[in-house]
Amino acid sequence: MDFQLSADQKKLQARARELARGSFEARAAEIDRTEQYPWTNVEELKNAGFMGMTIPKEYGGQGRTFLDATIVIEQMAQVCGVTGRIAVESNMGAISTVMRYGTEAQRKMAASFVLDGDKPAICITEPGAGSAATEMTTRADKRGDTYVLNGKKHWITGAGASRLHLIFARVFDEQGEELGIGGFLAVRDVTKGLRIGNREPTMGLRGIPEAEVIMEDMEVAADALVMPPRGLRKGFADLMDAYNSQRVGAGTMALGIAEGAYEHALQYVQTREQFGRPIYEFQGLQWMLADMAIQIDCAQLMLYRAAANAGAGFPDATEAAKAKVVAADMAIKVSNDALQLFGAAGYSRRLPLERMVRDARMFSIGGGTAQILRTVVASRILDKKLPQTRDGYLELAQQARRAKKDAAE
Repeated sequence: MDFQLSADQKKLQARARELARGSFEARAAEIDRTEQYPWTNVEELKNAGFMGMTIPKEYGGQGRTFLDATIVIEQMAQVCGVTGRIAVESNMGAISTVMRYGTEAQRKMAASFVLDGDKPAICITEPGAGSAATEMTTRADKRGDTYVLNGKKHWITGAGASRLHLIFARVFDEQGEELGIGGFLAVRDVTKGLRIGNREPTMGLRGIPEAEVIMEDMEVAADALVMPPRGLRKGFADLMDAYNSQRVGAGTMALGIAEGAYEHALQYVQTREQFGRPIYEFQGLQWMLADMAIQIDCAQLMLYRAAANAGAGFPDATEAAKAKVVAADMAIKVSNDALQLFGAAGYSRRLPLERMVRDARMFSIGGGTAQILRTVVASRILDKKLPQTRDGYLELAQQARRAKKDAAE
């Protein structure tokens, strides 16, 4: 097994690093302070070809792999979490869902938005349906050649900045019968009935809005429905399979933030002196640095594996979940330890460490909490459904008894 990047990937990494360590690093603190979306950075990402890298060539993209995108995201996140997040969502998540499952017209439309600098918003979470996403109440009612959507999404990354939205909803036919969960494409300022609600005052990643997306009799043509390959009955499972790329992207964000913090700390301990000698000579600090390096390496290997193994499809759910859990937990620990090595200076906003600590905290929550993703891993290694509802296990037991009885008869 070859763990080396190809020559082309090394060039891609170097280009991404040059851009990140230039203007993006210089602007990061101001983006955090003003909480303004970095449109200048978006333009530079677009000009560098880092928006829509994974879009197939026939739609104007480069047809790059998720591993290629991961390499770029990692470099961006090392210096600016907000810019890294934009790189994630312009190459993974909603755009990769549409590129895989969408119609020809849907693919062309989504590609044109992203290649023009749009970061699509994927709209799943609701005020009453976070980890329990299948309890969403947003509904899409079929009315002739249209669907009418009503509901509210919450904690939608990019809401207010994003133009293209992929909105998950329960789908009902004209007789009111529920058909399953599907995804609908809508465009801010074009699709009537779609509006942006309150923005959350977030702890970190402050330059990218997290806000409500509200549908009030939002009417879209029937062809706005992104139809999963197994139909609406299995729609949520298929759409979430596509979401595994987003989880790899979120894990890569955590990885990049940790690497950036570690790099600052590694340089600092070799110049800072106390008690008449450089502080790296103290064994306690040496072990902190060693643990940070080991943990970063573990997370990077897992994320690269999940991205590389996707091939022409999506990352495996188990590999994506494992990698995101490890990377998210690691980033919290490493960024905090890096700040600790700076002492009081790290606690100051004059340095990027406190911002990195705040930014890292998102990734054990967003895109699937660390606890839910551990449940995903457990269900795979046990090869069993692990329902979280109170009567879930009782229902499964009853199904097993009925199956056993039917087999005996």
